[in-house]
Amino acid sequence: MSADIEADVESSTPIWAAFGDLMSVLLGVFVLILVGVIGAQMQLSHRLDEEVRQRQIEAQRRKALEQALAVPLAEGRVTLVDGRIGIRGSVLFALNSDQLQPEGQALLKSLAGPLADYLRARDEILMVSGFTDDRQVRDGNRQFVDNWDLSANRALTVTRTLIVEGVPASSVFAAAFGSEQPVSSNGSEEGRARNRRVEIAPMPRPKAAAASTTDDTHGR
Repeated sequence: MSADIEADVESSTPIWAAFGDLMSVLLGVFVLILVGVIGAQMQLSHRLDEEVRQRQIEAQRRKALEQALAVPLAEGRVTLVDGRIGIRGSVLFALNSDQLQPEGQALLKSLAGPLADYLRARDEILMVSGFTDDRQVRDGNRQFVDNWDLSANRALTVTRTLIVEGVPASSVFAAAFGSEQPVSSNGSEEGRARNRRVEIAPMPRPKAAAASTTDDTHGR
């Protein structure tokens, strides 16, 4: 009888050992899956946090710009859409001219100080863009070849004026778009007037330019 019991115990021992090994393997697999899930959740959480941080930075940038432009915005002399400062061409220039009108000169002078402070605080640069309507420059005006030429000269005029009024020359540049990228239909005078505009858009300073500026400063 005793021999039979010992035989049963010996025969059942490998089964429990195999079952234990199987449970260990299953536990290891479960742990690996759990670690993978936790890792994926952490990556997703990090991405979401980074996206929220970027949105907060952008919101702060726009709020700072709105504060810098509070007075001219309240007076309706400028617009601010998606971080771009828009100024109607009629405020700055007479038709088919790149010479600043007194109102435009005064407006740019009032913007230069806040913009310079904003740039210093944010380490950004300004792109000054000139735009026209789709009508060609009058034949009697030999000063400009076409709308590209007119928009380029207007952008340069605004850029130079901002520099004279205190915006660092290294933090502003001009761009011309002619009649491209209209904001309204050119089928009416009101629409064409809206398309004749200058936009001032802050943007991140290119890293290469920032590094070059740092090297020049150290070299001096």
